[in-house]
Amino acid sequence: MTRVLTEEKLDTNRNFFDGNETLKKLLKEKLEGPLYEFASAELPELGRAAANEIDERARHTDREGAPRLEKYDRFGNDQSKVWVNEGYMETVQHVYGSGIVGYVHEPIPPLGRKGNYLYSFAQGFLVSHAEAGFYCPVTLTMATAYLLDHYADDSVKSRFLPHVCSTGDLPLYEGATFLTERQGGSDVGANVVRAVCENGEYRLYGEKYFASNAGMAGVVMVLARMEGAPSGSKGLTLFAVPWREAGELNGVKIRRLKDKLGVRAVSSGEVEFDGAKAYIVGDPSRGINYMLEALNLSRICNAVASIGIMRRALLEAKDYAKKREAFGAPLTQYPMVKDSLGKLAATLHAETVSVFELIALYDKVTDGSASREESLLVRLLIALLKKETAENAIHFSHEAIEMHGGNGYIEDFVTPRLLRDAQVLTVWEGTANILALELIRLLKNGIDDIFEKWVEGQLEAIQDSSWHKELEKQAGRILGELKQFKQMSQDLQTFEAKRTMKDMTRLTESLMTAGFAVRHGEREHMLCDVFCEEVWGLREFGDEMKTVDGFGELMSGV
Repeated sequence: MTRVLTEEKLDTNRNFFDGNETLKKLLKEKLEGPLYEFASAELPELGRAAANEIDERARHTDREGAPRLEKYDRFGNDQSKVWVNEGYMETVQHVYGSGIVGYVHEPIPPLGRKGNYLYSFAQGFLVSHAEAGFYCPVTLTMATAYLLDHYADDSVKSRFLPHVCSTGDLPLYEGATFLTERQGGSDVGANVVRAVCENGEYRLYGEKYFASNAGMAGVVMVLARMEGAPSGSKGLTLFAVPWREAGELNGVKIRRLKDKLGVRAVSSGEVEFDGAKAYIVGDPSRGINYMLEALNLSRICNAVASIGIMRRALLEAKDYAKKREAFGAPLTQYPMVKDSLGKLAATLHAETVSVFELIALYDKVTDGSASREESLLVRLLIALLKKETAENAIHFSHEAIEMHGGNGYIEDFVTPRLLRDAQVLTVWEGTANILALELIRLLKNGIDDIFEKWVEGQLEAIQDSSWHKELEKQAGRILGELKQFKQMSQDLQTFEAKRTMKDMTRLTESLMTAGFAVRHGEREHMLCDVFCEEVWGLREFGDEMKTVDGFGELMSGV
């Protein structure tokens, strides 16, 4: 006899922070005293809200309350207004009010000092458990704040940045970064939006074909080509474009909103510029360089959203399996189920550790304390981990659906939304092919030597680990292949690039997970054992069932 559960019978009164032992240990390890104490006090409330009201609003937005374009007012004038539901706006106020963007750039009032990206991404990780779609506008606002803070002159910065960083004291200007054009896509150098100087001011003309947060952003960062600028990406200049000037639309129109498979919370549209007033940001000849820096920040956000979806999928699968009875016992009594959940727990742990290790290093890059080698290593790690986490977000969502059986395919449960939202993460901020090209570009800057030196340092740090010998062997093979890869023809490099990245990612995540285990406890060692055994295919037929025998410990801190 089987007993079918409905979502209402599941315990949904949860807190996405409280049980997350991996995140808690990462924060304690990487945040200094006062900021750690502040984060420890604030994150439980955000975790509670994400598991309850934010999640409920996300469900409504996805099912009945998606953004819609109100193109014309009652007099037939083009107003290009985007309607969002009231619950969505409550989430906007709550999340931005928590300082998810503002505290990276402005002092935290109780501390009198700025936060950092590690704290912001911990917030984003929790929000993404419930609403990965909404985390897209947050990502775009983070990128906008980065560009304004680092490169805008004082007049442009003072006009926009305080609003972009608002936590409720000023009107909030969400941000956006409009890159994609119909003929360009990933080939940004093909962009043709024009910047024309008229009466001493720059005005933009043209269209952006996939513009996320359209109609919601107060200021948009746009690449456009000035008159007389060279062709290709080096001829692009970065502009800050307010959505409104003096209360009126600033020469912008939304042609339509995209009808997307998932992440329906974010309004993605086709935007036309017809004389939009624009303000140059930074050196006019370095627009593409600035935007690529913002893109790398967005790629980290993408990875954070991915591990958020991964953990939510695992939580849903675990909770369902505990309550669902089949053939007279809960699903969690069966070895196959324990094995599936245990492997997911180990992978989630490894990727959470790896992403936050990357973020800690990224903080050094953004505060100017990183070396050239560390900056290049960050670019490599971003490409590796963005690709891996995005693919695993889809895998985890699939596994959660399978654990639910037929219920997993029903929109009464969160699992279909997780899968639909996860699917875009492999595309946003660069597909696997685009990320593989980043590896090839980095080889010209000596990333093979930098990566080898980093691997040697990581191996040195895990000499006490039972995995040292195996990972040293794998490192020798992979580093040798990387040297061989560097000598290949361009065509062969592009053919082998994704395979090479996959091996580099396996090694990176294994080293980081082993290092974390050395610094922490028995549970972390067990998670490392399961992860590394699975990644390197080392379990022999009929061997010990580690995921079954250690199931309780593996799942205890999920």
